[in-house]
Amino acid sequence: MNDSSEKMVVCVTGASGYIASWIVKFLLQRGYTVRATVRDPSNPKKVEHLVKLDGAKERLQLFKADLLEEGSFDSAIQGCHGVFHTASPVQFVVKDPQTEIIDPTVKGTMNVLKSCAKSPSVKRVVFTSSIATVLYNGKPRTPEVVVDETWFSNPDFLSGKKMWYQFAKTLAEEAANKFLTENNIDCIVMNPAMTIGPLLQPELNESSTLILDLINGSETFMNAAFAWINVKDVANAHVLAYEDPSASGRYCLSERVIHFSELTKILRDMYPTLQIPNKCADDKPLRQTFQVSKEKAKKLGVEFISLEVSLREIVESLREKKFADF
Repeated sequence: MNDSSEKMVVCVTGASGYIASWIVKFLLQRGYTVRATVRDPSNPKKVEHLVKLDGAKERLQLFKADLLEEGSFDSAIQGCHGVFHTASPVQFVVKDPQTEIIDPTVKGTMNVLKSCAKSPSVKRVVFTSSIATVLYNGKPRTPEVVVDETWFSNPDFLSGKKMWYQFAKTLAEEAANKFLTENNIDCIVMNPAMTIGPLLQPELNESSTLILDLINGSETFMNAAFAWINVKDVANAHVLAYEDPSASGRYCLSERVIHFSELTKILRDMYPTLQIPNKCADDKPLRQTFQVSKEKAKKLGVEFISLEVSLREIVESLREKKFADF
């Protein structure tokens, strides 16, 4: 994209979140004016880390907006050329799926996108989805299988398994694509894997908790194989996708798929003094790994920070922020 001034005004929703904070940081570094939406701009826990970023004084504007309040994103989005829609609850355990996760994710997405459609300046939306909208189509995943952007999760399969986070993200991505296509707004979808790396925000987020549990005295590790990615790569991919005129469709973002047995081994080698579990939570055969294609993300210019570096960064960040005491 050329540097014409209107292209340099963008909105980031849910700006105080883990991935969004890094998107804001990178956009400010590149000279953008960033309109950042948060639920409560007067809460220092939510905004202090954003206000301290380089360039924030000159080019960061905070807006109050709530996912469930229609029209609340209008003023932040009006006049923006691009919108990064990252606001979405991340919770894997919920009591009331509809209220806690489905409504804020799906209705929230529609509220943001309706505000985009009202603003004639908006040309491109970069939508933060998840690898969860890719993986669950009932096809077996084995070490030979390469998952790519042509895979779509099946909502019926997910609701049947009560995987509400994955279900909500899948519905939201479908709705976003349909709505933005109908309104002639370019939609780029990011599908990041389990995201780790340094925290900018003072609060613990869900994916970081998985690592914190392993270094903070958990007796066992999960029998699961997850795809992982560094938060800086995720944020960078969002910005690259916004800037690349040829970017289109979805982008899987995963550096590596690894079983928790291997992940804990890396952590034990890295931090031999920590009590990191070496026993699986169940006696079943270990879940198989699989592969996630990097082709499309590499074309954008994502270079992929190694999982080892990401793990060290998240552990050091958890220690620095006093979540882990060692």
